[in-house]
Amino acid sequence: MRSPLLNKLSVIFGPRPPVSWLLLCFVSVLALIAVFGSSSSNSFDSVTSTPVPEIFTNYRRLKEQAAVDYFELRTILSGSSRQRELGLCCKERENYVPCYNVTANLISGFKDGEEFDRRCEVPRQGSWCLVRPPKDYKIPLRWPAGRDVIWSGNIKITKDQFLSSGGVTKRIMLLEENQIAFHPEDGLIFDGVKDYSRQIAEMLGLGSDSELFQAGVRTVLDIGCGFGSFGAHLVSLKLMTLCIAAYEATGSQVQLALERGLPAMIGNFISRQLPYPSLSFDMVHCAQCGIVWDKKEGIFLIEIDRLLKPGGYFVLTSPTSKPQGSSTSMKKRNMLTPLEQYTEKICWSLIAQQDDTFIWQKTADAHCYSSNKKNDVPLCKEGYDAPYYQALVPCISGTSSKRWIPIQNRSSSSDLSSAELEVHGVSPEDFFEDLQVWKLALKNYWSLLTPLIFSDHPKRPGDEDPLPPFNMVRNVMDMNAHYGGLNAAFLEERKSVWVMNVVPVRAHNTLPLILDRGFLGVLHDWCEPFPTYPRTYDLLHANGLLSHLTSERCGLMELFIEMDRILRPEGWVVLSDKLGVIELARAHATQIRWDARVIDLQNGSDERLLVCQRPFVKK
Repeated sequence: MRSPLLNKLSVIFGPRPPVSWLLLCFVSVLALIAVFGSSSSNSFDSVTSTPVPEIFTNYRRLKEQAAVDYFELRTILSGSSRQRELGLCCKERENYVPCYNVTANLISGFKDGEEFDRRCEVPRQGSWCLVRPPKDYKIPLRWPAGRDVIWSGNIKITKDQFLSSGGVTKRIMLLEENQIAFHPEDGLIFDGVKDYSRQIAEMLGLGSDSELFQAGVRTVLDIGCGFGSFGAHLVSLKLMTLCIAAYEATGSQVQLALERGLPAMIGNFISRQLPYPSLSFDMVHCAQCGIVWDKKEGIFLIEIDRLLKPGGYFVLTSPTSKPQGSSTSMKKRNMLTPLEQYTEKICWSLIAQQDDTFIWQKTADAHCYSSNKKNDVPLCKEGYDAPYYQALVPCISGTSSKRWIPIQNRSSSSDLSSAELEVHGVSPEDFFEDLQVWKLALKNYWSLLTPLIFSDHPKRPGDEDPLPPFNMVRNVMDMNAHYGGLNAAFLEERKSVWVMNVVPVRAHNTLPLILDRGFLGVLHDWCEPFPTYPRTYDLLHANGLLSHLTSERCGLMELFIEMDRILRPEGWVVLSDKLGVIELARAHATQIRWDARVIDLQNGSDERLLVCQRPFVKK
């Protein structure tokens, strides 16, 4: 069926318009694109400012017809130059993770674990393809059912790997051939996760693990999280727990945790800093995580010290067996001697030891490092904090930061106090306005997350749009998070989601503020792939990011291919930006087979929404 615009063109020009008229139209469209493009070439801070949207219903399909006609006209004029849909990658790439080519790293001479480090290369245009889901892939169950039962065909872990795994965070059971079931939190816990968590709380002097939040522990970095049982339990206690583990070609801990709806990303302790700023987490946990902490002159412990907030805890469950006489005690003694030496140098105190578990506390006194006579680890230069995969450094950082506030003295709310906002250079008015804007924006977004938006069936006048269920999505990524306002809005609306707040490396670094709110976040360069496995997020959101990237060294097509890789089948994308770049993004979305719709916010600005859904393509 032809659009009204095509009919009008046929009447004016006839069935075959003159070449001169087509050329004139083409030049006119180029002029329009230049005008729209110039409006999006401002500095990154200007494009990341949050627009004030209006509530809209019934999708306003007729009111977006002008944008649709503009896109169709450009498509007509492009003729044979129109890009084709991208093909699917080969079956071997079903679990492809860029930047982790272990074989190539070994050939290049990297060893001693450095072959597992992240190294990114610019992809060639001829190699573009869309990562397909496995043959037996099924849409994950909704939260919280998906936390306890997952489809075995969705992950690259064999049955033998499951049956051979053990340890406090790894024991699971198989229900059927195509399902893997984890012990539910409200039933019998055979793997001892609840007992283990309660033991840690008691070692900290608390009555139960439900008091961890009140004791200042809100964010936990879980290193080598196994199959995520410990993190799943902490999430039930309202503690934001991020699992990190090294890249694994098979048997991935990160992939499995994300499949369960638990926060996770690829990260390791080898030669580079993790992409989080100093003073990021209240607790770091390692249960048989396989890291030799006294290796390389204790530089891994120095990295933990950088990540811990003042007064934070390092919990280590050692790989030794349970005590059975003096021989085990001697083994522990030998293991702890070098650790005790290094931890004393960096002003940590061993505050508790029980069975195989040891807890150290980082000092809350910033002057301890300079006054400690045993300390031969120098302080980093003032202002040093560039943690985007930089080399590990043997110096203590964060001591001169205004954010040096013991976790016991911090606000327990995500709404920071005026004094805490002042540390980040943010006014309370700006902070409050940002939250109100995103509360309204989330209502708009939520009303659009339905396949009806792509349907041509007219809705009856006055009908309200059906809203998706509260647990429709679980794993959410905000690709340009600013203050974390979208995350806060999700919490206020009681949606069953967690948000990975991403701050682009060339944006104003608001990640410390996001982390101080008790949220999770990471620094990332969107000219590179994100460190995660395919099909791990239900919803991707970006406000103002596309305008920024059009002026960067990377192209939008590479970004869209990466978004398609990490998005689950039937997952959603919501992009907010200037009209010109949104139309360009719509063309890319069509090329990678997404259903896409441009939404006019009807607020008098040239801001538009692009709402997309990735189809379930298997062939």
